[in-house]
Amino acid sequence: MASDDAEREATGDGIGEAPVVGADGASEQVERDRAAWQLGKAHRKVDAMERMRGVTRYTDDLKLPGMLHAKILRSPHAHARIKSIDSSAALAMPGVFAVVTGQDFKIPYGIIPWTPDENALAVDKVCHVGDGLAAVAAVDEDTANAALRAIKVEYDVLKPYFDPEEALKVRDREGTINPYSRKGNVSKHVLLEFGDIEAELKRADLVIEGEYFFEGTTHGAIEPHCALAHVDGGGVLTVWSATQVSHYLHRELAKVLELPPHKIRVIQPPLGGAFGGKSEPFDLEFVVAKLAMKTGRPVKLLYTREEVFYAHRGRHPMKMKHRTGFTKDGGLLGVDARTILDGGAYSSFGLVTTYYSGQLMCSPYIFPAYRFDSTRAYTNKPACGPKRGHGSVQPRFAMEIQLDKAAAALGLDPIELRRRNAIKAGEKTVNEFTVGSSGFLECLEKVERSSGWVEKRRSLPYGRGIGIAGSTYISGTNYPIYPNEMPQAAVQICLDRSGRARVFSGANDIGQGSNTMLAVIVSEELGIPLEDIRVLSADTDLCPVDLGAYSSRITLMVGNACLEAAQRLRRKVCESVAKRWGVPRQRVTLAGRMAIDREDPARHVDSAQAFQWAEADHGLLGETGSYNTPKDRHGEYRGGTIGASPAYSFTAHVAEVEVDAETGLVEVKTIWIAHDCGKALSRKIVEGQIEGSTYMGFGEALMERHAVDPAHRGVHVGPSFLDYRMPTFLDTPDLEAMIVEAPDANGPYGAKEAGEGPLHSSIPAIANAIYDAVGIRLDRLPFTPQSVLAALRQREEQERAGQLAPHKRADLQPRRSA
Repeated sequence: MASDDAEREATGDGIGEAPVVGADGASEQVERDRAAWQLGKAHRKVDAMERMRGVTRYTDDLKLPGMLHAKILRSPHAHARIKSIDSSAALAMPGVFAVVTGQDFKIPYGIIPWTPDENALAVDKVCHVGDGLAAVAAVDEDTANAALRAIKVEYDVLKPYFDPEEALKVRDREGTINPYSRKGNVSKHVLLEFGDIEAELKRADLVIEGEYFFEGTTHGAIEPHCALAHVDGGGVLTVWSATQVSHYLHRELAKVLELPPHKIRVIQPPLGGAFGGKSEPFDLEFVVAKLAMKTGRPVKLLYTREEVFYAHRGRHPMKMKHRTGFTKDGGLLGVDARTILDGGAYSSFGLVTTYYSGQLMCSPYIFPAYRFDSTRAYTNKPACGPKRGHGSVQPRFAMEIQLDKAAAALGLDPIELRRRNAIKAGEKTVNEFTVGSSGFLECLEKVERSSGWVEKRRSLPYGRGIGIAGSTYISGTNYPIYPNEMPQAAVQICLDRSGRARVFSGANDIGQGSNTMLAVIVSEELGIPLEDIRVLSADTDLCPVDLGAYSSRITLMVGNACLEAAQRLRRKVCESVAKRWGVPRQRVTLAGRMAIDREDPARHVDSAQAFQWAEADHGLLGETGSYNTPKDRHGEYRGGTIGASPAYSFTAHVAEVEVDAETGLVEVKTIWIAHDCGKALSRKIVEGQIEGSTYMGFGEALMERHAVDPAHRGVHVGPSFLDYRMPTFLDTPDLEAMIVEAPDANGPYGAKEAGEGPLHSSIPAIANAIYDAVGIRLDRLPFTPQSVLAALRQREEQERAGQLAPHKRADLQPRRSA
């Protein structure tokens, strides 16, 4: 029998070395026959019971002795210079402790380091209704609000620009919206071309041209933004914030407040939803920090729901013009896309969004030529940023309707057209991104079979329709927001003599279950149940750096870091047990709170004993793991790294709808979703993410609209949950989530993302189903009854003029169910 030393020499498995990763993404060939005891099972979220019992303490639940309350004075004007701010009356009021203005925050900041174009409070001008000018700290919220009314501001009102195309025409400095802009109202312009698009369109048998508009939408998280700051006796500033990017908030606080980073601590308490809406620093975090520094007392600020709508950072409105070429048998030859993005007043993630609006459209289909010309404009509206499926949901809407129009023109089954053009595993997109695994064809097959597509297509009565769409999304960005060579994710794990494990991660759990995902990996590797694992996350003093919860990066990146640390610990534990038993390490496995001899299962010890033996041999049982991305995922051109990812997920949706031609009401009956997540680490959580994403897309398709009213100086048309329409439980269709597993070598156990990808194709699937039902193309969102009726009237006129043949039979129009 080989000794452990000889075994390690043969396998390259020295203690403390990184795990050997094979082509299928599993670790250590000698361990591949180890039966999974946690992977793919249904797990309750590790924090579920606290939330269900109502004992979870969110940021606004935190109270400190002597705590003050802050409020921010916001502009009633969309565009104006600040001539003066007089806060003397406010400061003289009983119970008011301090006032800050933009003069206290002159250093600009921005989540993207190349576009620092906003201040915590406006310095010289306001750029949208709701822009912050001054903030007050007082004994309570009522006193703070009264103090805001006492502040006198003198404005020089300027012409506002609410239309991005009008804003882009401005050439003079007077009309430039953002004070830091050097290119007028152009926030970002990207033009990239791959292959000869004009030649491909010229040789095409069919060219589909279309114009599309995707209205802006917001996140609708239940918990408003909230922040609390405290300065301790040693001068350390602690900020508790409902953020999803603790590390980036830490960086920007240090920059704007001019504090050494080691003098700042950021803690993210449990979060009541985010969906991208808390992906960057906001004014309230800087305000409470500065006020705490000025007053020497803790300061808390909670946004009202109206303030959340004006803080925004949601989905960009986009105007899109597409030309798409096809051969007569449905082959996709090329796409020419021109896009105008309405960015609002500040950059936010806009530089990336502008690239994403084109870069992420080149899959799940393969084609030889592509051009995208995207321009993001500044306007006098709340700034747009990342919302679930950042930057690629809007162009996916246009792309998938273009494909459906082509299938109808060519007389092809829309699913068959997509099959013929599907990108395969290992191929490169036209813009030179490397696709690892792909389960797209299986996704198409699953929704086709489950929905009864073959039987229903062309056989449903007038008013009833079925539609298909496909999509892809990233599993994390291949490069960090700010350039550096350090790991993008890191995890520390410590084992306790009692048989428990503690996991320290800087990642932000925003409700998607990332803490549970880490517990599942540790459980799988160390053989202890989830209840024996405590995950401590998102505290910059206790946890290693992680870049935050955005771009679906946590499962792949943080999961890989956690897997590395857990495997190192497993090797130590198994080695120590094997030494006591006089067997090779590979004979020891960990499962069910035990270390077990594979060849003699009757020989086993509990985890506590195994951990104690390992601690006796190795000292304190702690290990770290880190993750950085591969370098071969993109082309060598300017912007080629934006959109590159270690792995891509794939999704297909089929929607079935009923359209009432008398009222214009669209009722989505069922949506079938098949999503390739690589490997489902926790099945119920993955299914929940698939359903949640699809629900959000359904809401955007039929109801949601984040817009301002130009006739009323740029105020929001409905900054409340009463006026901003989102689907309730009663509105939501049946959702049938199906997991497809095409493991990717770059993911932990082959896992890819599942939190954002399943949103994309839900919207065009509904649009295509409406066409199947009543023969109208809805190229603008949302699909309101008014827009449906207008399109139906237009079609009726075209049918009477002989321009269109009747769609199905109108006498078969079903009546609405009660």
